[in-house]
Amino acid sequence: MRLSARVDYALRAAAELASVADGAAAGRTRPVTAEQIARAQEIPPKFLESILLQLRRSGIVHAQRGPEGGYWLARPAAEISLAEVIRVIDGPLAHVRGQRPEQLGYQGAARALQDVWIALRASEREILELVTIADVASGSLPGRINDLAADPSAWS
Repeated sequence: MRLSARVDYALRAAAELASVADGAAAGRTRPVTAEQIARAQEIPPKFLESILLQLRRSGIVHAQRGPEGGYWLARPAAEISLAEVIRVIDGPLAHVRGQRPEQLGYQGAARALQDVWIALRASEREILELVTIADVASGSLPGRINDLAADPSAWS
């Protein structure tokens, strides 16, 4: 699986916004500027602005202009999965040559590849929908994720 820099930056920005929300009192958190997010996560500011615009248009973040302006999560971080952010930024989770796996028309000896791609997408979806932005921001990942990451073969 390859994740674009845009996805990586979007997930890091969302986690940064979640960490601010966790430290705030009940209710809406204070807006965080794109500059603050960029600095905290070492993301190129201009690149981040376009990513935040996509996240705002999709309803993942809210924005406010002005001297007290900035960004904040539109809903609790525990309700925003990594899969949702990835889909907003890069589209569907698994494509083969730009097509959804169920749309492929493999023939003969390669026919089983379609099932492999569908299973791969299901596996990705299972993990990416299980993990939320809150999990990432808190550093407390679901047990299944910790088990997978702890397996030495996962690192090679």
